[in-house]
Amino acid sequence: MIMEFYSRIPPLLIQFIMTVAFSFVVGLEFRSYHHINDYKLNIGSTRTFVLIGVLGFILYTLDASRLLFLAGLFFLGSLLLVFYWRLSRNEQFPVFSTIFVFLIYLIGPIASFFPSWFLVLFIVVLILILSEKKLIHHFSDQLANEEITTLAKFLIISGVILPLLPDQAIAPMLPVTYYRVWLAVIIVSGFSYLSYLVNTYFFKSRSLLITGFLGGLYSSTAATFVIGRRAKGLGAPAERKVSSAIIMATIMMYIRLLIIIYIFDKDIAHQLLAPFMSMIVISFLAIIALMTVKNKETLLQDTADIRHPLELSTAILFALLFMLFAFLTQYVTSIFGGHGLKSLAIIVGFTDIDPFILSLLGGNFTVSNAAIVSAIVLASGSNNLLKAAYAIGLARNRSVLFASAWLSLLFVISLVYAYKFV
Repeated sequence: MIMEFYSRIPPLLIQFIMTVAFSFVVGLEFRSYHHINDYKLNIGSTRTFVLIGVLGFILYTLDASRLLFLAGLFFLGSLLLVFYWRLSRNEQFPVFSTIFVFLIYLIGPIASFFPSWFLVLFIVVLILILSEKKLIHHFSDQLANEEITTLAKFLIISGVILPLLPDQAIAPMLPVTYYRVWLAVIIVSGFSYLSYLVNTYFFKSRSLLITGFLGGLYSSTAATFVIGRRAKGLGAPAERKVSSAIIMATIMMYIRLLIIIYIFDKDIAHQLLAPFMSMIVISFLAIIALMTVKNKETLLQDTADIRHPLELSTAILFALLFMLFAFLTQYVTSIFGGHGLKSLAIIVGFTDIDPFILSLLGGNFTVSNAAIVSAIVLASGSNNLLKAAYAIGLARNRSVLFASAWLSLLFVISLVYAYKFV
């Protein structure tokens, strides 16, 4: 009934009502902005904003060539220029207010031309710009200049380089395409970059468990390396905290791998749900068991160990490893088949498993999905064994014994699953 009534309302009337309503709302927020910041409101009232919004809507609707709308824009711009010039000579008058009037003038055309969701999004952005001035200034002050450069690098490798690469096989012994190689670089780098930003700007002082959680999203091996090195000076009182953090990093590795694999191949991701979710659940239960005994929380204050993930050299190294593992996989599977792939996966687990796993998903190999699933399970399992060795070698005390034993157990479970159930 409501939808039927709504469908009978002329679209022009709906657009006009939305223009008036949103111009009024933004006008109210504009007055509040000037009042909070002690600016003298010389540019008009809420009614002025409504009239400007209606003017833009009428001129845009009247003339299909949009010449009237452009003439109105020129006239409004001329008035604002004179207005700003006269006021700025005698008192402080922010150019922000003048520019904001142009945005109000655009509400009518946006209501007429764009979908309703875009108009709502546009108004929300305007209101946030007005109401969150201090938050925006604080964020811009805290954001390091190098992060802007890093973001530019990411936009270049994802938005410029990727579309230019051909989606064709590199060579007969490299059954992966240029496009898939660079796509893998972007996905892994982007995932790690997001984790890096959260680490750097939101959790500067954090507990060991949070370190394992966030570090595991970045790299569980790197997180284990950091926690193991810190554990060397923590001693027996931190045993449960240290082991929980290392296990948490491995849990996040499995979650991160599931997400990345799902992006590349949904079928493989679905087949990995059972083994990965099983190891995630039992590892969570192990952390809960460790945390039942309360002891003093141990904090990490230093985040310098988390290396920036978007260095160009890192991206090139990842691409080279991707192609190397694709070549090795093609060679091994062509001679030894699925059994050879399993052995290769165990060996690769003692290196960087991301390029190996993504090369399996991005290539066109003569092996079944079951063999690929087994290889991924084995690679992640032997990587757990590597992390256990790292933890023992770096900590050199009892604080990491439980975690090392648990990671070794996960390796055994991976072996059993890959050789008995796949």
